[in-house]
Amino acid sequence: MTSGADERLTAVIDVSGLETDRLLLGRTSTAERVADVLRDRIAEGFFPPGTKLSEDSIKGALGISRNTLREAFRLLTRERLLVHELNRGVFVRVVTVEDLGDIYRVRALVECAAVRGVGDPPYTGAVTEAMRAIEAAVVAGEEAARGRAWQDLSTANIRFHQGIVALAGSPRMNDLMRGVLAELRLVFHVMADPRRFHAPYLTRNRQVWESLDAGRVAEAEALLADYLADSRSQLSGAYAQQMATD
Repeated sequence: MTSGADERLTAVIDVSGLETDRLLLGRTSTAERVADVLRDRIAEGFFPPGTKLSEDSIKGALGISRNTLREAFRLLTRERLLVHELNRGVFVRVVTVEDLGDIYRVRALVECAAVRGVGDPPYTGAVTEAMRAIEAAVVAGEEAARGRAWQDLSTANIRFHQGIVALAGSPRMNDLMRGVLAELRLVFHVMADPRRFHAPYLTRNRQVWESLDAGRVAEAEALLADYLADSRSQLSGAYAQQMATD
């Protein structure tokens, strides 16, 4: 009997869409920039969890060397987005239930600290830019829900949390959470009903945003902490059940 996980492992993925990303690499392609492209594609679900990545197909689509691609694979393996299996190749990682708990521990530490450090309005610099991004993500999520575009809703929710992290004005925190949130996205790609896990949090996204916008930072942090705890509880139980089924 073939499980859902086995079906994902053997799936043949069309990489033709990567050719549009080739322009992003420019004439000075580097492994880091290739990793950026692949990380985004993994987060978007272009390569679902368990998918084997074909070196020949991807390097041909992006117009890069095998060595550059392998270095990009190594970078993403360190980020826990890919896994190398001896004599089998490179696969998009399937997140474990234990991984999911750790992801939420990191999120709570980083996101709540980013909110806590905002300070009092009027906001300036990186905080102002982050606030605009948060507001835009809230609006985009609400519009996606009205249009029943559930994957767009998922993307808007990720961007909301990226905006929260950006409040800290730390490139290192942004880089850290970009990988963490991409890893979280792997979990959502396994779940069958993204609406169930994102739509209920639209109101809470707006509440966090409105508290920040009004300068009620302690309130925003408390709302976010409760939000992440509830999200972790809901998703962990459903993911454990899904993985047991697969």
